[in-house]
Parts: sequence; C-alpha cells; structure tokens
Amino acid sequence: MRKFLRVMAYEYRRHVLRRSFLLALLSLPALILVSVGAGFVLVRMETDATPIGYIDRAGVVQKPLPQDALEELAEPVQMIPFKDEADARDALKNEEIQGYYIIPENYFQTTQVEEVYQDSAPSDNARSHFRALLRFNILADQSPQIAARVVDGAQIIIRSPDGGRVASSDSWLSIVLPLVLGIVFFIVVMSSSGYLMQAVVDEKENRTMEVLVTSVSPGQLIAGKIVGLIGVGLTQLMVWIAFGVLGMFIGGANFPALQEQFASISLGSLGLMGLALLPSYVMFAGLMAAMGAMVTNTSEAQQMAGLLTLPIWIPYWLMIPLMKNPNGPIALTLSFFPLTAPLTLVCRLGFTIIPFWQLVLNFLVLCVSAVGAIWLAGKVFRMGMLRYGKRLRWKEIFSSTARSK
Repeated sequence: MRKFLRVMAYEYRRHVLRRSFLLALLSLPALILVSVGAGFVLVRMETDATPIGYIDRAGVVQKPLPQDALEELAEPVQMIPFKDEADARDALKNEEIQGYYIIPENYFQTTQVEEVYQDSAPSDNARSHFRALLRFNILADQSPQIAARVVDGAQIIIRSPDGGRVASSDSWLSIVLPLVLGIVFFIVVMSSSGYLMQAVVDEKENRTMEVLVTSVSPGQLIAGKIVGLIGVGLTQLMVWIAFGVLGMFIGGANFPALQEQFASISLGSLGLMGLALLPSYVMFAGLMAAMGAMVTNTSEAQQMAGLLTLPIWIPYWLMIPLMKNPNGPIALTLSFFPLTAPLTLVCRLGFTIIPFWQLVLNFLVLCVSAVGAIWLAGKVFRMGMLRYGKRLRWKEIFSSTARSK
C-alpha cells in the first residue's frame, strides 16, 4: 500500500508542477476571459452616444423616458425632436445627430417608422432608446402591470405530453450547461489521460520500467499512476469550476437576467452529471494506460488515442435525434455503451427527466467499465512492460486472458 501511495503522489506532483500543466490549467479560463473581453470591446465599439432625432407627425411622443427606464438601457442616447424634416436633415449633414426617425400620421394604423441616416445606420443603443421611447408613450395610459406584460411579450413554454421535457426562454442555460460540461469533460480526458499514456510510453522507451518493476509490482505501479492522474484531472476540473462559479457570481451581480438563469440550474442534475463523469474519467484513464503499454512509440500512441476519443463525440453528432426523442432507442443504446454513455447521459439530462432505473444501470455500467479498464491496463502493462520495440496486439491480450481463466 505504501508503494502504491508513493507512486500516486509522485505522478501527481510530477504532472501538476509541470509548466505545460499550468499553461493547460489556465488556458481555458484565459480563453473564456479573452472571448468575453473581446465581446465587450466589440459591443463598446458599436455603441454610439451621438444624439438621435425624430419627427413626430402622429403625436405619439408626449413624455420623455423616466429615469428608471433610462437605467435599463446600456447607454442612453439623447433624443432631439424636430418640427420638420429640413431641420433634421441639416443636423444630420452637420453630424450633430447619427440619424433621425419619421413617425408618420398613420403610425397607429401601419406601425411603420422611417429611419434616415447618411453613411452608417444608427447604433443599437440608439435604436433601443427610440423603441423604448415609443413603447413608454404608447403604454402611458395603461396600468404598470399591463405595460410590463406587453413589454415582456409572449413566453412560449414547450412541454412534452408526459411532462418530462420543459423548455422556455427562461431556462436556456439548463440546456446549454450540459453541452458545455461535455466539452470540458473531453478536454480533461484528452489532457490528463494523455499525460498517463505519454508517461507509460516514455518509461518503456527509456527503459525506466526495468528499474521500477524491481521495487514495485506492475499492478501497484499502474494503479498508482492511474489514481495519481485522476487527481491531476480533478485538480484541473476543480480549478475550472472555481473560475466558472466566480464568473457566474460576477455575471449574476452585473446582469439580472443571467442571475435568473443561474437560479434555474438544478443542483440534482449537476450531481448526477458528476456521478456519471467520474467513473467515465477513470475508465478512459485506464484505457489510455493500456494503449500506452501496447504501443512502442509516442506517435503510435497519439494515433490510438485519437481513435479512442472519437466515440466520445457520437452523442454530439446525434444531437438532433437526442433532442427530439431523449428516451428513444438511439438515446438508450448510447446511454448503456461505455464510451458514449457519459456524454449521452449529460445531454439527456438537459432535455428530459431520466427514469431512475436507467440512471442506476448507467452508473453501474460505467463503474464496471472503469474497474475493467483498470484491470485491462494492469494486464497489458504486465505483458508489454519488457517488450521493447514490439507492439502488443489485442489477439495476444485476449488469448492470454483466456489461458489465465
């Protein structure tokens, strides 16, 4: 047991303290931060606070926007009324305004407004300000409750006949979040499990294995490596989750709409996703270790790793059928096949309520697959640790397993 713990601790420190691991650890948060920052910069660049004009021939605008309505706008724009179009055109030519709107006499019959500008259309914040001004004046005679209901518009809720699927504009995050978690899971599998495969291949190539097996059994060695790499993956995942929670806290504090979305996230669904992804990660780590023990060089290991990770994306390739029928035969088949089970379950949790027996069976399949992958890794490791320059084939592994039985 002591040797197993020493191998585990060594593998954990060896990879966590690497510069490449630290770069990979911070790469995803940095990428998200840069993307969000670029989005804010682009929005800011498209924001123009230059005044906008309007000509009200229908007598719609009787009052300016109140202060509470102005606070809801990203950046209010001064609205300048003009008595005739000639004055508005002169102001536009002198670049005093970025454009102007003409509200015709028959506006209440047609609801059409004419927009006039020179080189570029008015900015989005100017258009939002003008629309808010029209809505406020049109609904000025109504009660606050009716006005708020009209402004909010219709809310369409899609519900399946059995009540298992409910989707609306207020719950989009509960659908997007499982897809994002699936991508994060794939990145963690590829990075940390790839470390394990690389470590096994390197130790075979430089003949370090001959020294290691003199002081520790092959089973303890491969188990310590797998558990140590699981700790590396969990460290990476915990740091990313911490960044995600921090981002949710900052986003919810600054954007009330996001705060409502965050409140709609089901903690139970998140817990089920965690239960599914943990044994899946152990399974992929064991398979990566087995492949590392089979091959003879790094390039061959990378090719085999690519073939192993292809099935992970099958649920994403079949996303349309899964969305249309998350409890159908395709979904059930993918849910109980070990390589596709984790992301299929995660996707289905975003679209439906999965029956309890399916959750239990899915978890058992993943746990059995994880144990089997670790056993297979130990078996392959013992067979291939001293076979330098010769690739171990699946036929030899299966025949050896049959003889051992």
